Amino acid sequence: MKILVTGGAGFIGSNFIFYLLKNHPEDEIICLDALTYAGNRATLSAIENQENFHFYLADITDAQAVKNLFEIEKPDIVVNFAAESHVDRSITDPGLFLKTNILGTQILMDNCREFGIRRFHQVSTDEVYGDLPLDRPDLLFTEKTPLHTSSPYSASKASADLLVMAYYRTYHLPVTISRCSNNYGPYQFPEKLIPLMILRALNNEPLPVYGDGKNIRDWLFVEDHCSAIDCIFRHGKEGEIYNIGGNNEKSNLEVVQTIIDILGKGKITFVEDRKGHDRRYAINAAKIKNTLGWVPATDFIKGLTKTIQWYVENNIWWGPILKK
Repeated sequence: MKILVTGGAGFIGSNFIFYLLKNHPEDEIICLDALTYAGNRATLSAIENQENFHFYLADITDAQAVKNLFEIEKPDIVVNFAAESHVDRSITDPGLFLKTNILGTQILMDNCREFGIRRFHQVSTDEVYGDLPLDRPDLLFTEKTPLHTSSPYSASKASADLLVMAYYRTYHLPVTISRCSNNYGPYQFPEKLIPLMILRALNNEPLPVYGDGKNIRDWLFVEDHCSAIDCIFRHGKEGEIYNIGGNNEKSNLEVVQTIIDILGKGKITFVEDRKGHDRRYAINAAKIKNTLGWVPATDFIKGLTKTIQWYVENNIWWGPILKK
């Protein structure tokens, strides 16, 4: 198959490409990325000369560029990672998030309709569900949980999800959607919690934690996320939504303290809380387990230790990013 991966120079997209090339070497991978601040061409340097990998520099909101790519490559599958994803940035510049996350998705799907792709997979987020109370550990997000967004970022992703399902119903476009919990692992941009804390600790800088640090997230190792998406677009049912969780609920404070414990250094400081900061996310991933047989393979301590080791050994990747 020929698989188009949008946002493939970003954190999860690049890990997904590595996963496909390793586990499905018979497939041809096409990467489309605009190389905005979070996209890094250097991440893909080790695979750029492979015969079954091709890179295109373009924005998914550029309708002509996207159409040109489809005309040249004629992909069988499209997996859409391309998105603006940082909540803080969405608060200061919501328009960019609406353009990329909604209009970009529409442009991709219009071309999927025209060129007759076999599957369009939309990578979404558990943030579209809003948040859960800290005192109700029994409550979990399911695929039937109503959408209840808290930030311009999550609102733009929820809007894209609704648009994807509208294209399925109206145009019979073969689609699937996955909604994942918080990812961590190699190649994550340093503005996100785990790499930010690792790098600040390595540089002997204070570790800033929002509010009281009790906000809870379910943490998913990026390679597990990649295996789940691979399973969904190959075997999932058209028109279905699948939650992907790591079964690793941790407060931000627990996560940062674990990083300190593994590295043996670092000091926490508390800072003013983020506007509209969701308190708790928690995924019920029973559907993907029961229907497709997928379960996460990486426990949190093992995954976090592996992630920390990667950042310790790869200053050549994150050093230039910090200098910018």
